[in-house]
Amino acid sequence: MFDVITVGSATVDAFINTGSKLFKKSFFKNYVSVPFGSKILIEDLKFEIGGGGTNTAVALSRLGLKTAYLGSIGIGTNSQRVIKLLEKEKVETSLIQKEDGRTGFSVILDASGHDRTILTFKGNNDNLNFSKIPKEHLKTRWFYFSAMMNKSFETQVELANYAKKHKIKIAYNPSSYLVQKGAKYLKPLLEKTSLLILNKEEAACLVGKTNPKKTLMRLLKLGPELAVVTDGPNPIHAAEGKYLYYLKPSHVKVVEATGAGDAFAAAFLAGIIEKGEIEFALKLGLAESQSVVTNYGPKQGLLKYKELLEKTKNLYVKKELL
Repeated sequence: MFDVITVGSATVDAFINTGSKLFKKSFFKNYVSVPFGSKILIEDLKFEIGGGGTNTAVALSRLGLKTAYLGSIGIGTNSQRVIKLLEKEKVETSLIQKEDGRTGFSVILDASGHDRTILTFKGNNDNLNFSKIPKEHLKTRWFYFSAMMNKSFETQVELANYAKKHKIKIAYNPSSYLVQKGAKYLKPLLEKTSLLILNKEEAACLVGKTNPKKTLMRLLKLGPELAVVTDGPNPIHAAEGKYLYYLKPSHVKVVEATGAGDAFAAAFLAGIIEKGEIEFALKLGLAESQSVVTNYGPKQGLLKYKELLEKTKNLYVKKELL
């Protein structure tokens, strides 16, 4: 029996640092400019294993939960990198589908602080097949769904139906390109979700721009039992039943923000599994995400459970009626 099976993407990420040579500023916003025919020297190049499915699997495993990863990858060198990393982190890999095609790949340009542009090739991440999943190995307390598209989204819907039938809880963290499709499109997942985690922009896209209280009330009406909305360095809000919770982050120096959302979501879920207390889960989630953003890449700052507890000592969660 697993504590969590994460279902999401796996990528090899190339972090390219040009010293912000590509970033330009305008009156409205910052943007990336790459002149045609140019050759741009880079200052540093790093490779990491990323993707919402593997990021959360590693985070949960480090926090002491029995974790498996379910996703689709290729059969080449990059697929072996993914499997090697997961096995090193004690994440079960027997559910991975290895097919002809290519493992997902991302290029992260000038990942310094909050300024980063990500170019993503989905590859086999879009090809997860429900019929090929060995159902006898799906014994778990929770599924954690990160954003998946096309056939893989359909597979998550089938897994959600399976979860309802077998009394497995679902945590769901969709991305901006999924919430843009609207609540109706996501309904087959949202109505079976126990825990929904979004950032402020994703929540606004799904239920409209409003204050945190109304946003959470609207999210809960879509089906989740518990909803959480993060907002970068601003307060995190959560709601369940009659209560609203919020936690103000402390200031940290951001080195690179890739994977911060995955870190928060995984640690929050770990807190719910460990104690079933929203206040505790919020503290774990914030501490984990802040550790990740003070390091380079999505997994470098992920902590062990005791290390994470130490980081939560001075955090205070406020609770009020919703």
